[in-house]
Amino acid sequence: QVQLVESGGGLVQAGGSLRLSCAASGGIFSSHAMGWYRQAPGKQRELVATISAAGTTTYSDSVKGRFTISRDNAKNTVYLQMNSLKPEDTGVYYCNAQITTVVNTNRMNYWGEGTLVTVSS
Repeated sequence: QVQLVESGGGLVQAGGSLRLSCAASGGIFSSHAMGWYRQAPGKQRELVATISAAGTTTYSDSVKGRFTISRDNAKNTVYLQMNSLKPEDTGVYYCNAQITTVVNTNRMNYWGEGTLVTVSS
């Protein structure tokens, strides 16, 4: 069974940095697009950044120039380097991945349980 486990969240002052990691495991044949989403209190979940298996990246306008998404395909792991953090970046950050497993050739969508990022002013 595929699991996505996030780490790296925490409390940081405005202007600081955090690096999130998300490791996928469990019968993985191939990981495809991976990404990060976030949900602020009282708001809907929103896209932060995505990265294709080939390394093509996309970012939301609100994080462009401050956040960097990367991945290690050999480790089925995706990272989010967050710099110049702002209080409005506060929220639960969720990892998302499209994965093909050894028992299912269909590309399935998986989510992590989330990691909390709190940016104080």
